[in-house]
Amino acid sequence: MSSQTRQRAVLVADGSRPHLSGELERLEPVVARHMDIVGRVLDLTGGTIPDEADLAIVFGGDGTMLRTAHLMGERQLPVLGVNLGKLGFLAHIRPDKLEAALPTVCSKHACIVEHLMFDCSLARQGKLVETTLGLNEASVLAGPPFSMIDVQLYVDAELATTYSCDGLIVSTPIGSTAHSLSAGGPILRKTLQAFVILPINPHTLSNRPIVDSADRVFELSVPKPNEGTSLVVDGRLMANIQSGDRIRIARSRATFKQIDIPGQGYYRTLREKLGWGGQLRE
Repeated sequence: MSSQTRQRAVLVADGSRPHLSGELERLEPVVARHMDIVGRVLDLTGGTIPDEADLAIVFGGDGTMLRTAHLMGERQLPVLGVNLGKLGFLAHIRPDKLEAALPTVCSKHACIVEHLMFDCSLARQGKLVETTLGLNEASVLAGPPFSMIDVQLYVDAELATTYSCDGLIVSTPIGSTAHSLSAGGPILRKTLQAFVILPINPHTLSNRPIVDSADRVFELSVPKPNEGTSLVVDGRLMANIQSGDRIRIARSRATFKQIDIPGQGYYRTLREKLGWGGQLRE
């Protein structure tokens, strides 16, 4: 972080959830003792991040952090997350620890860790239909009538394989502890520059997830989609998929900038948040 005396912060929370906006109001004086507050954003779908803001302080859980990343778009500010949710992989500062953390955030001792984001686009009959920025994952889901689909995977324009499955997830390292983990995927350290490709319930005895470089371009196609087959990015429906559609997933120029406070190690986070590596006890 910059060593300037006063950072300029925008405060972000989901205004549709009263307890989150209430915590923002309660903790705003705490932030104001250390930083200049240049705005509040309580609308995570149509709000605007002030141009003069140096960083964003987000009150909520990982879902609120994810929606804030989407709201910022290509101009990603450093983000400090105050955890008011459950897990808190991205929003990891507890409210009672905020005041103690702010002097570090305002000093040169705070570190900004940049995380991989991706651009996902959908082309239909050779024309671009839609594109969006993602942080966690892009998923092709079979949908109603819930029969398996064939998903073709291309890597750098070369056909890699065809999966018969209930869907396919292409995940970033940040997303590897989200939907991908629930579907049996590996955990990637958040700073790795790689994607995980993971079929959901594949009809095979030899399936393994693939981890490949983020410098590759991944394309997906569903020759015979179901009526409800859809493309979902970070939990949001992007489009219903038709035969012949081409989905392209590639590294974005934007990166998610997380303010890292010393003392919260990576494996400690896995151990405490996910109960990873726990020993059997009587």
